[in-house]
Amino acid sequence: MNSKTVKESSVTIVSQMTHQDANLAGNVHGGVILKHIDNTGGIVASRHAQSNVVTASIERVDFHSPVFVGDLLRLIASMHHAGRTSMEVGVRIEAENFITGQVRHTASAYLTFVALDPYGKPLPVPGLVPETPDEIRRNSEARRRRELRAHARTEETR
Repeated sequence: MNSKTVKESSVTIVSQMTHQDANLAGNVHGGVILKHIDNTGGIVASRHAQSNVVTASIERVDFHSPVFVGDLLRLIASMHHAGRTSMEVGVRIEAENFITGQVRHTASAYLTFVALDPYGKPLPVPGLVPETPDEIRRNSEARRRRELRAHARTEETR
């Protein structure tokens, strides 16, 4: 199985937010944004693994600024780490007022996906080759988060 570069599976997805996405205050529901994050991350993981994937976890998501009806929601997603059967994908979420051109960093999230074979069992995934300084930094940070999650699981079982 050949390793892949980050850019081979990266995606940017843009959707316009409508009244159906909003709460009574006119802001887009956080749950709507989370669904877009999960879908976009899943696309990246599926492209990398060339298989179906399931979401294993979503790291903490902090919303930095609201998204309004009419805004363009831009999700920029890429692989950060590939393990044996799991993958970490990073998603940057931006909101753009397409009339003024103002872009706001709305949130960032890290998701872990597991590749599945046709029988629903974990499937080995290709390795990841980070090429740029940012990709190398993100890969290193993802490895550290993975270690922290493993440590936390160990502590929970005690």
